[in-house]
Amino acid sequence: MSERQSAAPVRIASGAKKGVGVWTFDGVSQALAASGASWYYTWNTQHQGVTTPGPASFVPMIWGAASVTDTALAQARAAGPYLLAFNEPDFAQQSNMSVDQALQLWPKLMAAGKILGSPAVATGAATPGGWLDRFMAGASEKGYRVDFVTLHWYGGDFRTPQAVGQLKSYLTSVYARYHKPIWLTEYALIDFSQGTRFPSAAQQAAFVTASAKMLDSLPYVHRYAWFGLGADPSKPSSGLFTAGTTATAAGRAFQAAR
Repeated sequence: MSERQSAAPVRIASGAKKGVGVWTFDGVSQALAASGASWYYTWNTQHQGVTTPGPASFVPMIWGAASVTDTALAQARAAGPYLLAFNEPDFAQQSNMSVDQALQLWPKLMAAGKILGSPAVATGAATPGGWLDRFMAGASEKGYRVDFVTLHWYGGDFRTPQAVGQLKSYLTSVYARYHKPIWLTEYALIDFSQGTRFPSAAQQAAFVTASAKMLDSLPYVHRYAWFGLGADPSKPSSGLFTAGTTATAAGRAFQAAR
């Protein structure tokens, strides 16, 4: 694949888009199989302790600057056709990278020969002069390949129609700016404006159902991944399973999404 080649937007079959972010917990492989996700990722190039269900696929990620190693890139090359890159570089608490640093490392990711997603900024992907906007401009100037745009989104408005509308508006604005396929690799209803506040279980489940229907309807959204598979039964979360086969309300809604 040439450095300038991009993946063309195509309509993806409903259900093939549905994925989930996964971390290790007791029963994780059973939960992943029960979820019905067609793909998953672990914020890593490996998935230790997680068995991939037969119908599903694993997608590797190069998380940050320190992850750009020969070993990690070899693991990414062996893992399948896609590669995710740089988790929330615009956040100091996450991969915390400058645009220049990301661009300097980008040729190594391109050399892996995979269908390559942009860095996944936490916010402001469509903002002129924002982190992603400057990265995409720099990549274009250098002739670097970015095959799809990777996004995160968390909603603090727990009313289902409003939340779905806000997410759709964000996706629409990002597509209008870059005209590339979109992967939404983290999303849920979580209000981070004053600490961390979660909706009720019923509100989260209603959003899962309505958002999945909306995401499946947008041809330029190629994949989406709920945050996340695991849930702590002792406190509120957006997780889908508290144990291997014990689904939360959101988990049951996720299972039903097609």
